[in-house]
Amino acid sequence: MSDKFNCPTEAEAMNAVKTLIAWAGDNPEREGLKETPKRVVKAYKEFFSGYGVDTDKILGKTFEEIEGYEEIVLLKNIRFESHCEHHMVPFIGVAHIAYLPDKKVVGISKIARLLDVFAKRLQTQETMTSQIAAALQKSLKPKGVAVFIDAEHQCMTTRGINKQGTTTVTTTMIGEFQTNADVRNNFFKMINS
Repeated sequence: MSDKFNCPTEAEAMNAVKTLIAWAGDNPEREGLKETPKRVVKAYKEFFSGYGVDTDKILGKTFEEIEGYEEIVLLKNIRFESHCEHHMVPFIGVAHIAYLPDKKVVGISKIARLLDVFAKRLQTQETMTSQIAAALQKSLKPKGVAVFIDAEHQCMTTRGINKQGTTTVTTTMIGEFQTNADVRNNFFKMINS
């Protein structure tokens, strides 16, 4: 994790988990819970491993030998898991990420990795959608970027209003995806095909 905000030690984090277990009404020292603080801290390291990752580095290696390719590059149905910054519970869904190249492309696995970097942070879906689009635009300087995310938020489905099956859709369109209706419509046709 980052030390940017005077990050607590692992021992302090485990003590915080013990406190939450006790606050919930259980004994953190009973057999079934004794190792839980260590497991939670280990899980949080994985859940929130997107902090401090340089997205420019992920998207840094590009390829210019594209034989004049100028059409949409789209990764569809990329599954992700993230955590809502308001309740720290998961939101899980799929992302469709596209760009319109301008003289260079990036390896497709890099786009999926970019999604993971932003998904592994506490935030809102709206912010994540914009961050992915901005990072692609900044690094590749394509003619346009489109990001479409559809996710189910457990803060809405497992607590509070309890509306199972409800999803949230967010989009960010940059460049020709925003200004050219044909390009935008083609993107939506591609993700729905």
